[in-house]
This record gives sequence, C-alpha cells and structure tokens, in this order.
Amino acid sequence: MPRKPRFFLPNIPTHVVQRGNNRDPIFFDECDYLSYLEWLEAGAKRYQCKIYAYVLMTNHVHLLVSSSEKDGISRLMQYVGRYYVPYINHAYGRTGTLWEGRFKSSLVQGDRYLLCCMRYIESNPIRAGITKNLKEYPWSSYACNAYGKKNTLITHHGIYESLDKDSVKKRKTYRELFKHRLDEEDITRIRAAWQTGTPLGNDKFLAKIEKTLKQKVGYAKRGRPSNPNKGL
Repeated sequence: MPRKPRFFLPNIPTHVVQRGNNRDPIFFDECDYLSYLEWLEAGAKRYQCKIYAYVLMTNHVHLLVSSSEKDGISRLMQYVGRYYVPYINHAYGRTGTLWEGRFKSSLVQGDRYLLCCMRYIESNPIRAGITKNLKEYPWSSYACNAYGKKNTLITHHGIYESLDKDSVKKRKTYRELFKHRLDEEDITRIRAAWQTGTPLGNDKFLAKIEKTLKQKVGYAKRGRPSNPNKGL
C-alpha cells in the first residue's frame, strides 16, 4: 500500500512528531538533548525554518515549525537525523534505526488552532507525569514563550505576538492558557491530525489547502478548538 503523502506549504506552521523505534528512548543523557537542539538550530538556519514551539521527551519529539521552502521541513528533519542517529549509535554502542519510520506531521491553521497546538506540545511533560511545573522542564520552549527565557531556537509567531503588545503582559496571557488542562476533545483532534497527516483547522482552511495543493487532504476531525478560557 502506498504511503500517504505529507503536506507542506511555505510559511504554514506544521506540527511534526517523531518517535523512537518501538517507542524506545532516543535521549539517554543531558548531553543528548543538548546535541539534538544544537543540530536542530543549525538545520533550521540552513533550511530557512522557524520553530515556534518544541518539546523533547524521552522517546519522542514534537515541533511546531514552518519554512519558507516547501521541502524545508523535510530537509531539516533529515539534517538532524543525519547527525543525531550516528551520534547516539556511537555514544551507546548501538546499531540500526533510531526512529519509528518517517516522522509524522500536520499543517496547522493560525488563531486558536496554533495556540492550542503550542499548548499540546509544551504540556507533554505534565501529561506524561514527568513534572508538575512546566517552567522546570528544561527541554521545551515553554520557559521561553511563557517567561521570556532566552532561547535562540525560538521564533515568536504572529498569533503569539498578538496576545498583547506589552511583552510582560503577553507572556502572562500565554501562561493563563495553561491554567487548565487541554480538553480531551482538543487532544483527540490534534493527535488525529498528526497521526493521519491531516491539516489541523476548520473546513475553510482545509479547502484552501486542497485548492493550493490541488489534491484532497482528508478530514481527521472537524470543529473549532475550545475557548482559551475554558481550558483550550
């Protein structure tokens, strides 16, 4: 059976997920996380990519990224893998594949969809029971987006910037979004999107993507994300 194509468009945010083979770990030590982030930043600069949010978990990664080039995201992930996989195999005396097949992805509409996706990504450590305080988790973009911690890997999307003109108030508004857990419906919608490769957005957004790509992209789950004040 042919593989379903992945959909990319220049400058459209894309939720990228890559897991370890058989759900095995891909990070074993602090230096592994740091090395991955270094290659991710180098690749992002090389292939004109902007990263808005990320989280590195023990056995998988989530990125929210866009590129001015149609194949920029694919090249970014290939670039990181080209360096990171041999590094891990050499460091830990292992052989064979590190990843569970190809990375998965879904285009993401702006507005609440983008903010919802950022929350989904950065809240991973809490859902996994790793921490109760996202600010303390060092391997995500949360401290940067929510508290202004310097992170040269992150670019702030226009939707994030529109939360408030004042940077202090903007970060406070962003933190407010995390006071409640994501609705299960939103989690299901986001997971269905990246697992099936279906764009995350309303029908108008999907129709626009199909018109631009001149092909059907499918519908994972319709509907609008919850209101931020109701636990987006």
